[in-house]
Amino acid sequence: MYQNPNHRLLNQTCIVTGASSGIGKHVALAMGRDCANVVVNYISDPVTAEEVAHEIEVSDDIAKAMTFKADVSKEDQVQAMFKAAVERFGTVDILVANAGLQRDAPLHEMTLAQWQTVIDVNLTGQFLCAREALREFIRRGKRPDVSCALGKIIHMSSVHEVIPWAGHANYAASKGAIVMLMQSIAQEYAPIGVRANSIAPGAIQTPINRDAWATPEALEHLLKLIPYNRIGQPSDIGAAAVWLATDESDYINGTTLFVDGAMTCYPGFSTNG
Repeated sequence: MYQNPNHRLLNQTCIVTGASSGIGKHVALAMGRDCANVVVNYISDPVTAEEVAHEIEVSDDIAKAMTFKADVSKEDQVQAMFKAAVERFGTVDILVANAGLQRDAPLHEMTLAQWQTVIDVNLTGQFLCAREALREFIRRGKRPDVSCALGKIIHMSSVHEVIPWAGHANYAASKGAIVMLMQSIAQEYAPIGVRANSIAPGAIQTPINRDAWATPEALEHLLKLIPYNRIGQPSDIGAAAVWLATDESDYINGTTLFVDGAMTCYPGFSTNG
């Protein structure tokens, strides 16, 4: 069993949205390993969410976890989730706004429903969660015994906040907008001690992009886009999220951390274009 000697998030509570699988699951597990209490948000699979919560609690006898079903695009459900977290753990110190989805189509064939669903979850969901986090941070006030910051907000973005993605305009637009949301939060609330940052994963080996890595041929094609020559793992994002939540990164505010194996270095130009 992995034991973290640092316990960097002891006595802090973290809400991770979309935490029952993929990147969100590994972010939640990583937070628990550093002794944070974790709210495992899910939308459709309570069994896997409970499995994540159980794994958090057995990985470290200090961390506690709870599950909560909420559609992050619904205001009342987000508010209910934060209320339940405060009732269980006393407050919320960290938000990882991770929940997201894709509804892909060429733009001329994209329906309004496809566009709106992605914007509602990927962007409006991040706004609703960040707003509730800010309200709780302000209500509670600073806890200098647990963190230098009043609170930490970590938005899950994507390399497609800067790399256009044909056939996925709704997804890329939602991620591009997260930059301004995150930076506006940092600009507005840094003076009272809030840190807001984003993580922008590159190609990560999760079920959502299985077609891109499931066969040797697909993986070989994908690796042409990644100078580091490996696909990312969800645990890579978990480690980055924990670090951004700790006081080790206290002076980092209003920035995007790209975790992408140098994908954003445009490898197509490595041989002079």
